[in-house]
Amino acid sequence: MIAKLTVEQVSSELVLHYLKTIKKEGFSGEVDATYGTRLLAATDNSVYQQIPQGVIFPKTNKDIQLALNIASHDPFLELTFGPRGGGTGTNGQSLTPGIVIDLSRHMQQIIEINEQEGWVRVQAGVIKDQLNDFLRPYGYFFAPDLSTSNRATIGGMINTDASGQGSLVYGKTSDHTLAIKAFLADGSELETQRISREKAELIAEQDTSVGKLYKTALDVSVSKREQILKKFPRLNRFLTGYDLEHVLSDDMSEFDLGRLITGSEGSLAIVSEAKLTITPIAKFKTLINIKYDSFDSALRNSPFLVDAEATSVETVDSKVLNLAREDIIWHSVSDLITDVPGQDMQGLNMVEFNAERKEDMRDKIDALCAKLDKLIANKDAGVIGYQLTDDVSDIQKIYAMRKKSVGLLGNTKGKQKPLAFAEDTAVPPENLADFIAEFRALLDSHNLHYGMFGHVDAGVLHVRPALDMCDPEQEKTLRTISDQVVALTAKYGGLMWGEHGKGYRSEYGPEFFGEQLFNELRRIKAAFDPHNKMNPGKICTPLESNDQLVSVDDKKRGWFDRQIDVAVRDSFDTSMNCNGNGLCFNYDASSPMCPSYKATGDRRFSPKGRAGLMREWLRLQSEQGVDLLQEEKAISKKEGPTWWERFLNSKAKRSGEYDFSHEVKQSMDECLACKACTTACPIKVDVPTFRARFLNYYYSLYNRPAKDYLVASIEQTAPLLAKFSSVTAPVMQSNLVQKAIKATLGYVNTPTPSHPNLAKRTQQLRKFDLQYLNSLDAQQKRDYVLIVQDPFTSFYEAELVESFVKVAQALGKQPILLPFKPNGKPQHVKGFLAKFAKTAKTSADFLNQVSELGIPMVGLDASLVLCYRDEYATILGDNRGDFEVLVAHEWLEDQPFKQTVFEPTPAYTLLSHCSETTYLPHSANVWQGIFSRVGLLLKPQATGCCGMAGTYGHEVQNQENSRTLYELSWQQPVQHTDPSRLLATGFSCRSQVKRYAQFKPKHPIEVLANVLS
Repeated sequence: MIAKLTVEQVSSELVLHYLKTIKKEGFSGEVDATYGTRLLAATDNSVYQQIPQGVIFPKTNKDIQLALNIASHDPFLELTFGPRGGGTGTNGQSLTPGIVIDLSRHMQQIIEINEQEGWVRVQAGVIKDQLNDFLRPYGYFFAPDLSTSNRATIGGMINTDASGQGSLVYGKTSDHTLAIKAFLADGSELETQRISREKAELIAEQDTSVGKLYKTALDVSVSKREQILKKFPRLNRFLTGYDLEHVLSDDMSEFDLGRLITGSEGSLAIVSEAKLTITPIAKFKTLINIKYDSFDSALRNSPFLVDAEATSVETVDSKVLNLAREDIIWHSVSDLITDVPGQDMQGLNMVEFNAERKEDMRDKIDALCAKLDKLIANKDAGVIGYQLTDDVSDIQKIYAMRKKSVGLLGNTKGKQKPLAFAEDTAVPPENLADFIAEFRALLDSHNLHYGMFGHVDAGVLHVRPALDMCDPEQEKTLRTISDQVVALTAKYGGLMWGEHGKGYRSEYGPEFFGEQLFNELRRIKAAFDPHNKMNPGKICTPLESNDQLVSVDDKKRGWFDRQIDVAVRDSFDTSMNCNGNGLCFNYDASSPMCPSYKATGDRRFSPKGRAGLMREWLRLQSEQGVDLLQEEKAISKKEGPTWWERFLNSKAKRSGEYDFSHEVKQSMDECLACKACTTACPIKVDVPTFRARFLNYYYSLYNRPAKDYLVASIEQTAPLLAKFSSVTAPVMQSNLVQKAIKATLGYVNTPTPSHPNLAKRTQQLRKFDLQYLNSLDAQQKRDYVLIVQDPFTSFYEAELVESFVKVAQALGKQPILLPFKPNGKPQHVKGFLAKFAKTAKTSADFLNQVSELGIPMVGLDASLVLCYRDEYATILGDNRGDFEVLVAHEWLEDQPFKQTVFEPTPAYTLLSHCSETTYLPHSANVWQGIFSRVGLLLKPQATGCCGMAGTYGHEVQNQENSRTLYELSWQQPVQHTDPSRLLATGFSCRSQVKRYAQFKPKHPIEVLANVLS
């Protein structure tokens, strides 16, 4: 029953020897050959999977140079390398069978900025949005705008020559790259910048490795100039790859070797630093959302919009729009993209104008709107309506929806998922509508569904056909469609690689270039990397080499996934469906997803990482013939392994016996179970749910730590501790007891029971009497509200319950405390699924009975209330019933408040619980409205996770990460807010602030209780 690895899945002795050698020689970063880390580097945002032999994480240029130099000598000559940034590529560019050089973890320094000359110098691991956040106070931005900008690195953008929205005006990454620092396969340092052709020719005469590069590049770019210009289409999205055309300026007077490296996908050198041009931020922006009766109408109307001299024209089809409507993102844009009465919106063009002065774009906007009004009046061109917005924050919300469309397509229902494999074709914009019409006919001939979005101003549209890669026949269809799209793109004078690079589509290079010109690319490769050590198989191989290019047919994730039993795949769909989009790598500290990744920078500790580890764990189980679903049933009936088997397994674990399950467990242990991934992730990867199942199974094989039993029983022990709080509270607060708990159970800063306890604080309330409440008529029942107790507020923060009672009474209601029924959330977090199922059934039965009264039930801790809605539905299914427990603000929103405070007061600052923020995105605005109605000002503050997350922040092993998260997101707003004006909705959040700031913020209810009473 133990999923062990086969010998083939262990790194070679040569690689292990290499990793030890570079550490011995002074490599300051981390080296890692564990299967979990390698597995995480085996996938990106493509359909492919390639497990590398090891991963290294350099901290400095010296590290990169050292690693490559050592590998250029015996016995390491056969080792190959591939650079990796954000891992957001859609064509497998960063996948390699060799050693991954991951520049994203440490090389994130913004080195210098020169405002006068308009440039910035950065390391390769700097994230695009990170750079723009840095530049914003200076009034600049880095122009290429990607949908993955919150996780894509500058190094990755350079290697794929990325572009995106607004490329018609702003161009590609290569247009903004002034200089590059890189390292060749032998560790030699290479610095590039634009120089005169004469100077380049002098360098080419030198008998050095750099001189040879210049000589080859000059020879190819000059002697083949006419052939190059004839072959490359005249498109805004020029060729991604070795850009032979732009190595020379248009008049051939200047030379820039760096133009070969931009777009080279790491196949020539490892980029470590870059000097980039920066662009002034336009002070004024206007976005016009134009709505169409069909997607074809939107496409055919795009040249008309480009002619309006817009900065950018983006498009999405109805499939993307409908998926956005079902996502958390839609609440932020629903009033900005409203439906047209009586019309069915099937396409949307987003047209942006920007300028330094408003008057510079006003005439363009007015002219376009006048033409649109005429089209609508005449029912022409399929235009059914439009909306304008000048608000920058609203424009950003709309673009956030557009950017998320990449991931939203992956959330299409069913086993067939829209895939990126032939979706960044670029054709002349005037050909786009006809090209897409034929593209759609091609896909329709295969009876496929698909989604479309993209940059119509540049003639680039992302078309993602829905296929199931676990089906071998559909994998063959992928090849067929890919070949057909190549032919179709050529027919319309376009390129297969307009934006996302070649990667595993490199095999189409010879067909596109022709043998003679393709051999010139191979000459370039041979000059830079004669032994094919750098990302081998991508773009081309060295001239006179017998090495092969990678292929569209190479091994895909689906090949691994189809080895898992179908029933198991369906049962674990929230991990299986992860498409590698990587939104969980969002660099923004105020984003609630994913706190464990934000704290560690280790991608094993992210939703994508955990989903990947889980898929492989499931595959290994199937490979060994384990029927996981049957095993889970046996465990629930206590028919699993005996205590003696667990003892022996645990003994083997202590002695160092390997089990991949331990690597998965390590990843799961770092999860805070905040559930942000279940809503913030476009695929809705639900880590806490499959984590609980994994832990449930894992601890049927191995012994549990005592602290897990403590957490699982907290809802049984807390009422007893609270009942005798006059004794237990001072005892629990004593240093001696706290030290004992830390030493024996591994917990710190454990909360103490409320004193006076809840019973004493609410002894004047009417007791719950079901028979009495049933005797009331409907009108009388409207005067009551039922409080659903949870272990945290009832027994550790009774003053909050008391405050809610006061608020309810001030509103003319009679509050009644329901008898405490354990919720089971702590059991679920620790993977006691059988116990949780029993607890949930008991609680659900009681709440269903109470719900028949028709009296609202309200809970005060969001994480516990949301457990009724989420985990209960998963574990109980139809047996959950239809009871509803409201979070406090959901009930208060409908209550008749009267203005109470008449003197203007400073605004309160609200910090929301991360689970509440993601699951109930309107909650902060609702609290703001409630406060406004009583005459108070409330300012929501965007934050990520506070780092406590239930019991996570109390565990000794998590102290460093817990504090890191607090400092990352919460510390600054806490420090800059008057303690009397700081509010927090989460019990764990208030506990975390008390621990690190020595004061406890109030809950909004406590403020309301004070002003209303």
